Amino acid sequence: MTPPVFAHGSLRLYLLALLDEQPRHGYELIQALSDRFGGTYSPSAGTIYPRLSKLEEEGLVSKSADGRKTVYEITDAGRAELEARRDELDGIENEVTDSVRRLADGVRAEVNDAMRSLRAELASAAREAKRASTKTSASAAGTAGGAGASTSWGGDARAETSRAVHEADLVLSEFRQQLRTDLRTRASRGRVTPETVTLLRARLAQVRADVLATLGDH
Repeated sequence: MTPPVFAHGSLRLYLLALLDEQPRHGYELIQALSDRFGGTYSPSAGTIYPRLSKLEEEGLVSKSADGRKTVYEITDAGRAELEARRDELDGIENEVTDSVRRLADGVRAEVNDAMRSLRAELASAAREAKRASTKTSASAAGTAGGAGASTSWGGDARAETSRAVHEADLVLSEFRQQLRTDLRTRASRGRVTPETVTLLRARLAQVRADVLATLGDH
């Protein structure tokens, strides 16, 4: 759940600032706010339109029809209030920057947790595979009566398992490092969204299930 971003009354002032940049309709204002937060915060129509109506009642914005869309535009009175509260607006901008950074850190933390969980599961699966290969080796030795050959086969299986686990660990480390770099790059540009984390979690869960399936762990 996204934590509150704007203090009481701050969103109202921020909407005036966005309209001071250019006239916009409601969806454009929602999109502009989402862009400022890199998609980590996107207000609902039920949050935006009542505030726009209040600003219109106060004579701070006006609206006009553009086809099927309603376009909002700041008035002279709105500009006067915006100018009078310029220092307050600067503080809000700083809060926005801090919020984007905090939310991006949260995304990175969730990614790191997901990667640690996946690595732990792979390590556990590798241990199970090693135990299974040891049991199979012992069983084969008892059946064939060829202890020397079976020990050799068991040693080969353990060596192969060890190499596979090592390679898997390298793959995970490389993936984690690359994705972490990608996320930091996107976050600096304000492009990381909660949907990114949801997708990552789902795909990692699927990868884990697929890996465990190859080990016969259902």
